[in-house]
Amino acid sequence: MTNVDVGVCTFRRPAVVETLASLARQALPPGVTLRAIVADNDEQPSAEAAVRAAAAEHGLDVTYVHAPARNISLARNACLDAATADWFAFIDDDETATPGWLAALLAEAGRGGWDAVLGPVKAVYGEAAPRWIADGDFHSTAPVETAGRILKGYAGNVLMRRSAVVRGLRFDTALGRQGGEDDDFFYRLTDAGGTIGFAPEALAYEPVPAGRACLPWLLKRSFRTGQTHGARLSQHHHGPARLAQLSLAAAKGGACLAGAAANALSPRARGRWLVRGSLHAGAAARLAGLRELQLY
Repeated sequence: MTNVDVGVCTFRRPAVVETLASLARQALPPGVTLRAIVADNDEQPSAEAAVRAAAAEHGLDVTYVHAPARNISLARNACLDAATADWFAFIDDDETATPGWLAALLAEAGRGGWDAVLGPVKAVYGEAAPRWIADGDFHSTAPVETAGRILKGYAGNVLMRRSAVVRGLRFDTALGRQGGEDDDFFYRLTDAGGTIGFAPEALAYEPVPAGRACLPWLLKRSFRTGQTHGARLSQHHHGPARLAQLSLAAAKGGACLAGAAANALSPRARGRWLVRGSLHAGAAARLAGLRELQLY
């Protein structure tokens, strides 16, 4: 038997019931069992009734955990602490998994012997989303390789070998409101020798709220991502080496601004350059010692 616990962290999102329904629809391989662990991050256990009703409706094995309050790292850690299976997965409470999602993650984990496997998250845009954002697909998520390796991950669509995290690896609660806690978590996993693979068929869908389908939100998110990278660079570079990294990030940011100016008449290309430049600006700000932006 292969047992899998799937963590779902939620905060006042009715869509969590759709996430649970998608877990109940999984086409599990023979010998695989699934249990969902829902960590409610609200001050009050506001999601409990809906979660238990969804579990009963779909015949899904669900463990509900109240993990207050308003700190995503607390909720993620509560899921890890409640896990008992050999494998542990995360999916967000506004995502729905395709029926072959978990099977694809497990297959890639077995093929590559990975400690963690990421799947893609496909953004779903509403009709009101600006055309340039939808065409550019700015919100979908997939891993980035560095020198042929995936060094960091995300908690929206991932499977992990629980033995790789059972020895105390947890999400940093200091990052639980500003964001970047999943980048930091997976950086520490790979720094300790862990490996991360990618399963393109392990697809999850995520609707994009109107408030996020805009350039200011994209710039803010990219700046925060850059801050996380800048914090990592700060840990590994000191003195003149840190100053060199700061200069490099600033130069890259300047080059991106030039690219945006050169593409002023193309909203999608201009936006792509600006978002990339915001990432380098975030890295430079963190290297310069500025306080990190709070995203949530």
